[in-house]
Amino acid sequence: MVRAALLHTVGAPLELTEIDLPEPGPGQVRVKLAAAGVCHSDLSLATGLLRAPVPVVLGHEGAGTVAAVGEGVSSVRPGDPVVLNWAPACGGCHFCGLDEPWLCEHAGAGAERTYAALADGTALYPGLGVAAFAQETVVAERALLPLPAGVPLTSAALLGCAVLTGYGAVHNAARVRAGESVLVYGLGGVGLAVLQAARIAGAGPIIAVDVSPQKEELALLHGATDFLLADEGTARAVRKLTGGYGADQAFECVGRGSTVRAAWSATRRGGRTTVVGIGGKEDLVSFSALEIFYFARTLGACVYGNSDPARDIPVLAEHVRAGRLDLEALITDRITLEEIPAAFERMAAGQGGRSLVVF
Repeated sequence: MVRAALLHTVGAPLELTEIDLPEPGPGQVRVKLAAAGVCHSDLSLATGLLRAPVPVVLGHEGAGTVAAVGEGVSSVRPGDPVVLNWAPACGGCHFCGLDEPWLCEHAGAGAERTYAALADGTALYPGLGVAAFAQETVVAERALLPLPAGVPLTSAALLGCAVLTGYGAVHNAARVRAGESVLVYGLGGVGLAVLQAARIAGAGPIIAVDVSPQKEELALLHGATDFLLADEGTARAVRKLTGGYGADQAFECVGRGSTVRAAWSATRRGGRTTVVGIGGKEDLVSFSALEIFYFARTLGACVYGNSDPARDIPVLAEHVRAGRLDLEALITDRITLEEIPAAFERMAAGQGGRSLVVF
């Protein structure tokens, strides 16, 4: 039996319970978790903003050690340190054929199949195919990435979502160039990773925006040159910091229509706004036909950092080893499974950076 944080029904509190985790079958791997990050997507799944079958063990950002492998598994063996990949590409669909694995048609298939059970036999689903809010999990072999040497196992959990998404938004989706001005709206774990990635890219100025004044110290620590409180004057303040033009590159890391619109309005004419946050399907954003023509801005999305994890995680590991990427600085709270609800509350209130469950 394995201890896990279980969501019985959408909107209900998480329940700490014991689950029956089977041994890995063909093509599967059992992983002993070292750490799991608490991501805003987990909160969105718990509240119903994002949909998932229930009952479900949430958690999709994690790292650990291979405990056992099923028949046919060849890429890892017991004892190997690994990072969990919540969106593993199949390699054979239309989008994989276009070399866009972040859009893989089958990346979410693991979340639709039960993987464990309660003592009474109730079948359980793995959150986003990973179920990292548990001492151990069982995933498909392709949902694992070997952890490169030189990266601490606990902080490596952040590579599985926040850092891969934030770094990829800057370097893969927007392709920020040295000297470009960057605006980051929303300073949760992903937003802070975007700041670090922009600094690595040589951007400047790097302007951080959040509703919480307590985020200023975090923003400057992660590479921001300026910090602004979000209000009706934010776009004007951004233009003042960028020679009157607006940001060359803006990143929306909140997932709300209002902040998408605000980031767009603070982007210079001909600039790019990249939406990184995940919003609700009924939260609409509107633009006039004239402003689309006149401002000539590009509005684009970013899915999982537009990343190929097998390609990008070794790059991130090299940045960690060289001291350019600070994973430890992203972690503002180290917690236990019991403390995940409190982490959700901090996240909903816009407090802190990344909470990390350490097993």
